Amino acid sequence: MNDPLQSVKQRDVDKLVATEQFQALIKKKKNFIISTSIFFFVFYFSLPIMTSFTDYLNYSISGALTFAWVFAFAQFVMTWVLCSLYTKKAKQFDQLVAEIKSSSVDKEEESA
Repeated sequence: MNDPLQSVKQRDVDKLVATEQFQALIKKKKNFIISTSIFFFVFYFSLPIMTSFTDYLNYSISGALTFAWVFAFAQFVMTWVLCSLYTKKAKQFDQLVAEIKSSSVDKEEESA
């Protein structure tokens, strides 16, 4: 039941994963995702924590507008900014994937 084509494909994938380009791509994606996720969670959970345990956000900026409202609105802005940033980074990651694909095809053609 061993499909010889499957084992060839697996060997190709293993070779691709072992390349420096692929490892660099994974490292860049991991660093970006972890850092933006940490920022997001800290920013997101700071509003309920600060409103629960401090009075800082209760101070008025102008009339009934308090820092809590500004901070809550900033979370919407932060979400849109992170989405835009991720979209731009995803395009860069896609370019790196295309380069990895083309270099692996070039190497296959050379070895054939």
